[in-house]
Amino acid sequence: MEHFIIIARITRVRMKAMKITATALLAIALVLVLLVAGCTQSSSSLSTAPATSASTPNGTVGILETAGVGPMPPLLATNQVDGYIAWQPVVEAGMESNIGQIAVYSKDLPPAGEWSNHPQNVFVVRKDFYAQNPDFVNDFSALNLAATQYINDHPQESAGIAADWLAGKQNFTYGNVSVSSVTVVSNALPTIEFTNDPSDSWKASTADFVQALEDTGTVKGFVANSSDPNAVLYNFQPYQSAQAIIEAKNMTTPAPLQNTVSVGYLMALDHSALFVAVKDWQYFNDTYGIALKPEDLTAAKPSVADFLVNGQKVATVNLVPANAGPNLMQLAATNSIQMSYVGVPPAISAIDIGTPITIAYPIDNLGSGLVVTKGAPVTDWQSFAAWAKQRSDEGKPLVIAAPGKGSIQDVMLRYALQSSGIAVTDVKV
Repeated sequence: MEHFIIIARITRVRMKAMKITATALLAIALVLVLLVAGCTQSSSSLSTAPATSASTPNGTVGILETAGVGPMPPLLATNQVDGYIAWQPVVEAGMESNIGQIAVYSKDLPPAGEWSNHPQNVFVVRKDFYAQNPDFVNDFSALNLAATQYINDHPQESAGIAADWLAGKQNFTYGNVSVSSVTVVSNALPTIEFTNDPSDSWKASTADFVQALEDTGTVKGFVANSSDPNAVLYNFQPYQSAQAIIEAKNMTTPAPLQNTVSVGYLMALDHSALFVAVKDWQYFNDTYGIALKPEDLTAAKPSVADFLVNGQKVATVNLVPANAGPNLMQLAATNSIQMSYVGVPPAISAIDIGTPITIAYPIDNLGSGLVVTKGAPVTDWQSFAAWAKQRSDEGKPLVIAAPGKGSIQDVMLRYALQSSGIAVTDVKV
């Protein structure tokens, strides 16, 4: 019955007391199309018992998997969901637009202390591509390290670049709500820790994700059965080589690649290392002798760039966006992309099923959050859990949007709910 209630709630657009323009209605229609394309088909492994008050005394939460994070603010603005868990800048956009409020940042999700400085995104490389082109991958990695340092040294400039890439420096618009992309990105950037150091604490926190994936039944192959998961997951040689290149300030020009290289990424603030490397290519060219020069210098979001080392073109690079991490890993599995910025859980899951990639180094930590509808009785996870129970007891279980099954946000939310004894159902439309 609760499955029916959740589905009924999500398909009923509650427009009372809302002034919706024709543009807003069009946006909502587009959202619904995206949802049909992106919803999951199977029930969550965290919800093995029927969602009844007897079997789930702490309540039930429905998770609606969307096609990326773009549909989330319109869904929240039109009361079709009660909240969403997303990456930046969509977390900040929900608050800046006044359609939502922060319930909890990912670092404070349960179990207590588990995710205090959790990994967020990593850089992955196909093993065969690295074996054939180690110098290229090492030089590209040196650019990533230099771009990370740029973000930390120049946060305001980086915010402007990211806002340009993500929105052409125009407003983020969700239905009839519009907010400044520059303001949103500037406020969101400090919630992310940009780092490339695969430290012992970083590896330990990544191991927590492996455990979470095992506990939820997502990982059960190579990684789960390995006596040395680190050997299965990582190859830090590109990071170590990149460090040496940066420190020596000596770029060796590799032989030009005959084939175009494709690099995957998300329209997420986490992947700003790519954005600043491309948009401020002249700085990196002049400072390090390495650059990703966009072929179209006028494009807000370039799709093709020339990889330059010491002023010489080494490769043509296609920049390939996707809706969520699992989509990127599908592209990696088919060799449609050779390298990618991607969330930790999708990378682990892909390796677990035999996708021939390796994690080369971190890209960033933190940077996700759970946003709930404005005015909800929620200030932290404990009050969110109490709200979830209250709504379940009333026969109106909460519905929370997440960006795709197996994404970092999806995994963290499901694990947090499980840790709090809250049952999960997958909402289908």
